[in-house]
Amino acid sequence: MSFKKLLESWRESAAAPRAPQVYAVRLPVDDAARLAALAEMFPGRGPEQLITELLGMALKEVAAVMPYVAGKRVISTDEQGDPVYEDVGPTPRFMQLAREHRLRLETASPPVAAPKRTSRPAGKARAKSKPRRRA
Repeated sequence: MSFKKLLESWRESAAAPRAPQVYAVRLPVDDAARLAALAEMFPGRGPEQLITELLGMALKEVAAVMPYVAGKRVISTDEQGDPVYEDVGPTPRFMQLAREHRLRLETASPPVAAPKRTSRPAGKARAKSKPRRRA
């Protein structure tokens, strides 16, 4: 899918199911500005959804550009009868690891809600402040 098609899909479709993990990242300022611009241009798509879809697109592209490295073992023949050698480059390992992680993520239990953050550590009482005198 091209970025042009991704932009079109943002206008038309719903988001895919999500993994139970939450990933927090701090973006470089320029990327954060571009993300804010996209969020403004496509109301109804929050920054998190935009990040998710852009990252998904980038990961697909990474997989597509991984180099094919011909191994020694012939695994089939092509239409002209020439041998096709197994890929011993990074692609098969990446694809296998991605399948394994997907299976693990699909069978994982749903995430537990994180406790609400407080402004002071748990168990610490708020310090009493002295009343201020008016001058």
